[in-house]
Amino acid sequence: MKITVSILAEIPEELHESLKGYLESHPAWDQDRVFSAALSLFLLQNGDSDRRASRVYLDTLFNYAA
Repeated sequence: MKITVSILAEIPEELHESLKGYLESHPAWDQDRVFSAALSLFLLQNGDSDRRASRVYLDTLFNYAA
C-alpha cells in the first residue's frame, strides 16, 4: 500500500505563476506530481542517493501507479 503525506509549503509568487502556466499547458501533470518529482530529484542530487527517492522520482516522472 502506498502511503502519502500532505505538506503545506509557501513558494514565491513568481514560481507559483510559472507552475500554473506549466500545468495549464501540460494536462497530464498536477501540482502534487510536480512537487513529488521536484523534491525527489532534489534529494537524488543533494542527498545520499536513497533508492526510495529514486523510485519515487521514476514513478512520478513516468506516472506509474503504485
